[in-house]
Amino acid sequence: MQTLLPSVLTGGALFFALSLPGHAQPQEKILIDGSTGVTPLVAALAKAYLTQNTAASIDIGKGLGTKARIQALNEGKIDIAMASHGLNVAQIEKQGMVVHEIAKVAVVFGVNADVLVTTLTNTLICDIYTGKVTNWKQLGGADLAIVPMTRPDSEVDTEVVREKIACLTKLQMPATVKVMPKAGEMAQALAATAGAFGMTTMTVVEQSQGRIKAVTLQGIAPTAENVQHQTYKLTRDSFLVVKAPPSPAVSRFLDFVRSAAGVQTISANGAVPVVKHH
Repeated sequence: MQTLLPSVLTGGALFFALSLPGHAQPQEKILIDGSTGVTPLVAALAKAYLTQNTAASIDIGKGLGTKARIQALNEGKIDIAMASHGLNVAQIEKQGMVVHEIAKVAVVFGVNADVLVTTLTNTLICDIYTGKVTNWKQLGGADLAIVPMTRPDSEVDTEVVREKIACLTKLQMPATVKVMPKAGEMAQALAATAGAFGMTTMTVVEQSQGRIKAVTLQGIAPTAENVQHQTYKLTRDSFLVVKAPPSPAVSRFLDFVRSAAGVQTISANGAVPVVKHH
């Protein structure tokens, strides 16, 4: 399985400069930036790609907002923009860009590995965030304080859970809930903090090597099969946006993402491939 654990879970700031050691200076460089929620999956794809393409290097930036990433792509500052929900595809295509959907990923409520509670209801999720439930012992777990965390309301993970869980839709998070600005910061905190609880993705869970667990929600586990069959409702899309026509280097990377090895890497990193052959 291709993962980038040290970068995603221990780095705080998400930045990758990927190339294989011991090889000549890379002949082609790809600059990628955008949604930090999509970064862990793309980082794993980049690592897998570089094992097959030793002349390449891939830099993944620290994250750019919705408008900034498209502007950076338009201006040639990056080669690929990572994006998730809320894309106006028609508008992007008018600017001479192409949107490639590569995967669907389950948005999950993750807990630190020491938490014994494995299943929650929507009501209990809201009880944790409002402070009605403060200890895992109240939910049948060990005597351990719950450390609730969230992402900013403008982020996709938060949008998804607020849209799908009615009691969260208009909930004002109290000051006891810590806001984690970046997806990588949430991943790091969930992996390192005893009793931690917060929203993340199955890609992060898969890459955590057991340090983060995903809870079953309303009796439905966030498996690939349940995402495919839309039984598990909390999902986000993963897109790569490129200029048309893409450069040869970008084309090679996109071809890899759609190849059998790319699809396998996506699956191995907790996501559901969306392969569209062009």
